[in-house]
Amino acid sequence: MKFYYAPGTISVATGLLLQEAGLDHTPVALSFADGDQTKPDYLALNPKGRVPALVTDQGILTETGAIAEFIAAQVPDKGLVPADPWDAAQLRAICYYLASTMHVNHAHGPRGIRWADSDAALADMKAKMPKNMADSCAYIEETCALAPFVMGKEMTIADPWLFAICCWLEMDKVDVDRFPKIKAHRAMMAARPSAAAIRDYGLLTKDFA
Repeated sequence: MKFYYAPGTISVATGLLLQEAGLDHTPVALSFADGDQTKPDYLALNPKGRVPALVTDQGILTETGAIAEFIAAQVPDKGLVPADPWDAAQLRAICYYLASTMHVNHAHGPRGIRWADSDAALADMKAKMPKNMADSCAYIEETCALAPFVMGKEMTIADPWLFAICCWLEMDKVDVDRFPKIKAHRAMMAARPSAAAIRDYGLLTKDFA
């Protein structure tokens, strides 16, 4: 498999999951600064021009959630998605929140141009983003076990996903000390061998241990 990523992006979640699952893959770096995600070769793989993308023997996968589910299915013994239907549904509820709310809250800061053109609208979104991100942190802090993992004692696909988003909190001007469970989870994930592996090839650019 080939795993296309850009450093410090949501593709951190996929990189961690590939390492945790122990799946053979080749990481391929894209430079957003150089616009690699908009060049013809990459757009042929992912017309959305975003990361991550995972090239498999069966085809190309995009979107963090789809990739995460695929990885989990390759190693069912690791329980990255619970076998119990109710527990699996609870996990997906968290993951969908991360994708559709928390990640979008963050994007309203650096990626506001996706939703608006005027300087005033962009400024409003950027100004509101820290509060929205803090509100998302409060929701996760209050509703997720984080003991030590999102769902409790076992790692799931939600853990690398939450970690990837929480790598942005300082940039998003969120006071992480207000959220001790999230802060502890982030440090725990950053100390895992999987994090060291993706740090070595440049996907993870921060150290929270």
